[in-house]
Amino acid sequence: MHDSNEPRPHTGRRRNEAARRAILDAALELLADADGAPVSVETIARAAGVGKQTLYRWWPSKGAVLLEALTDRAAQDVPAPDTGSVREDLRALAVATFEASRRPPSAPALRTLVREAARDAHLAELMRTFTQGRRDAVRAVLERGRERGELAPDRDLDLLVDQFYGFFWYRFLLGHAPLDAATAVRCADELLR
Repeated sequence: MHDSNEPRPHTGRRRNEAARRAILDAALELLADADGAPVSVETIARAAGVGKQTLYRWWPSKGAVLLEALTDRAAQDVPAPDTGSVREDLRALAVATFEASRRPPSAPALRTLVREAARDAHLAELMRTFTQGRRDAVRAVLERGRERGELAPDRDLDLLVDQFYGFFWYRFLLGHAPLDAATAVRCADELLR
């Protein structure tokens, strides 16, 4: 007879992680392929091969799923460097950011999100939350550089972050010039001049 006060063994952790991964991947793929069509909890669940209630058990809304999918992919594609050199860290972050923005499903998913955020307040808030997380990553690199004396104490870090992402989003959205590794290195070096 089993004592009900004993903790139950965790037999489903691996399966739960596989389901979570499937949901995040499906959400990103659907957002990438949406082309203006709404991405719903139902379509995400169907594409991931899980029940709708599974999504609601782990996330409070569709936006929360999409936000985690984007954030999770950004964490995979753009690791947070800490080499001890602000120049090397900013270069690495810029190269990873620029290159990730050219690969599916990140590139089309971000384009869809930007386009849809103009019409959907919930997606606009999701976009602000996502971009704030990316801004924080760049700011952390710059703060470490300032603490080590590599940046002057009076450098405006928020302005540098704006310049970094202003450059990125301008080229990403207009597509008039490359977002490649060489451009990323030049951008980082110009910011640190």
